[in-house]
Amino acid sequence: MQGTRYLCVLYLATAGQQGARLGSDEEEVVLLIYVVIDVAANKVVGAQQYVVKPMMVEHADTVLSEHILAHSELTEEIVNEKGVSLGEALIQFDDYVRSLQIDPCSPHFCLVTDGQFPLRQCLHPESCSKNIDLAPYYNAFHDLRKDFSAFYSAPVVNSIKEMINYISMTFDTENEFYVKEAKDMVNIVHRLIADGYCFDNPETVELRLEPGICSKNEEVDNNCVVRARGLPWQSSDQDIAKFFRGLNVAKGGVALCLSLQGRRNGEALVRFVNQEHRDMALGRHKHHLSNRYIEIYKANGSEFVAVAGGNNSEAEAFLSRGAQVIIRMRGLPYECTAKQVLEFFESGENSCQVMDGEDGVLFVKKPDKRATGDAFVLFAHDEDGAKAISKHRELIGSRYIELFRSTTAEVQQVLNRSMDPKTYESVSAPSLPLPMLPQQFVTTGTRKDCIRLRGLPYEAQVENILEFLGDHAKSIVYQGVHMVFNAQGQPSGEAFIQMDSELSAAMAAQQKHHRYMIFGKKQRYIEVFQCSGEDMHLVIAGGIPTGGPVSPAKAAAATTLLSPGGTLLPAPQFGPPGSFSHFAAMQSAQVIPTLTRPSPAPFVYPPMIYWPYPSPPVSPTSYYGGGIPPSAVAPAGPPMGAPMQGPLQGPPPHPGAPHALVISQPGLPFSVSPNGDMLNLFQGFPEWAGLEYVNTAHLTPPAISNVGLHSAVA
Repeated sequence: MQGTRYLCVLYLATAGQQGARLGSDEEEVVLLIYVVIDVAANKVVGAQQYVVKPMMVEHADTVLSEHILAHSELTEEIVNEKGVSLGEALIQFDDYVRSLQIDPCSPHFCLVTDGQFPLRQCLHPESCSKNIDLAPYYNAFHDLRKDFSAFYSAPVVNSIKEMINYISMTFDTENEFYVKEAKDMVNIVHRLIADGYCFDNPETVELRLEPGICSKNEEVDNNCVVRARGLPWQSSDQDIAKFFRGLNVAKGGVALCLSLQGRRNGEALVRFVNQEHRDMALGRHKHHLSNRYIEIYKANGSEFVAVAGGNNSEAEAFLSRGAQVIIRMRGLPYECTAKQVLEFFESGENSCQVMDGEDGVLFVKKPDKRATGDAFVLFAHDEDGAKAISKHRELIGSRYIELFRSTTAEVQQVLNRSMDPKTYESVSAPSLPLPMLPQQFVTTGTRKDCIRLRGLPYEAQVENILEFLGDHAKSIVYQGVHMVFNAQGQPSGEAFIQMDSELSAAMAAQQKHHRYMIFGKKQRYIEVFQCSGEDMHLVIAGGIPTGGPVSPAKAAAATTLLSPGGTLLPAPQFGPPGSFSHFAAMQSAQVIPTLTRPSPAPFVYPPMIYWPYPSPPVSPTSYYGGGIPPSAVAPAGPPMGAPMQGPLQGPPPHPGAPHALVISQPGLPFSVSPNGDMLNLFQGFPEWAGLEYVNTAHLTPPAISNVGLHSAVA
């Protein structure tokens, strides 16, 4: 920026940590110091300092940390008596500098800061979170540390003190500001100007996320990518860019990660323009987006390319039109046309124009050109995008249409997956044993320190449960949220939560029972019951306690704990011959039932991922592509109805996880009682007391082949 006539030294302090940790704790700004310097005359023409009162001051007795108290002359009394809001302080300075007959928005005016953090990590993020529009001159600045090192060919400097020592300046004892470093910064700027340094080429802060296309062959620097985890499922790329406000995200640098079903999973990969900005992004680990804290981890370039990269020429041509907003439509009639999509957005009160007409609509199709019910639509301006998204759940014909803000990376992902023939292949594989819930993650005993949630929306995730529980979520133990899935890998609408005490569980059940969970436009009232670890096992075992003879009356009473859909037993597993042979001798051969394996059926169990809450402090490095690992395929068993060779065998010992077997007993009278006669038959086998009666006459072959327990932990 040649011709800079006025430099404005800006010193900023927050209520929390200072120096190298400035802004990392998400504390609010409490001090702004401005000193305006006339470059030609090399003299100060104006100075102002503003004490800023944080919003949290109304809810806390003390707001200033020991760091700022030791670093400045500020006190709690000064903040309370002289403090103004951040927005008011910014307006007051703008009015002040204009009173000096200086236009701060002209190219002849530029800010100077001590490093990157004051603007990038503090002022811009806080202003964005408080919906304060910063003046344009806050989007360009000189980093005094970089300018100093470049002009004097000095090594990297990390503080004002290092700069003063390097050029052997004497420290100024006079100081009219709350922080002495502000006066030292002014003296260093004076010295640079006097030595002939020209303050040009300032750094810029990019506020808008520019669209861009990433190809599969592109090389992305491993030091420029982070993974953001814990995002609200409805977050768009613009929302994520706002979370990183102050840092420069590369064009098309936000890639929302999708699940195997094509839905967002609360993660995103973000690519920055250089490593410096990536490192500052890591400093925002566990900062908040709305009321959720976001985890930030390192990622590598290949991960970003795997998610955002594409090689679809149709997608590249579609995305190269330069739209500001991309909307994803879901639930379209299969015969829907581009003309109907245009009419959908042009009708009603919030009418909006699709960019480039029918060319701005891209339907997602299968390899055989059949429609999937999804489409992407381009809009030229943010205003049109806002109007478009307001039509969420309006109708085309008799179908209501879901609308979401999308990204270039999501377009690439969806089209890549839709055009891959493997996505729609009907894979034939042996039945898989459904994974048991790891015993180390489930509590036991009779202490009622758990709660059971019933009636959850099938789309609900762990994050939705935490939001529903509100303050009670603070009492959840580590990895204490357990989602229950059925044999097809679909949510059952139930979950078990382990709390830190019986009192916490009781309070949560009392205050949240029959309360509503808001999920999009849905409202579902949720049943919340206090229960114990033993109750959890009752449900998992089909309502009958494992390990010991059970009377028919007790078994009947226990079934009241079952969810309406019931539960399933684990797939058969067999140990070495003779494992349970000593039980066979306890009954006559006439009453020993025949043990059979279900016949294999063409069914592939969808991979389920154990994802505890909170997340582990690592960034996952693998993706689940839908394939079945060889180790997960169960060996083929004998044909249906074929008896097992040798004596009756039970499951191998497995510490920490209950087991069960499927037993076929042909020739039973129709009057046999499942909870009476059948249970009495096995009273001599304590290990087999967890029997659940299955009437095979009402089961289809696929259901028989997939009898198993799956209680997933999320």
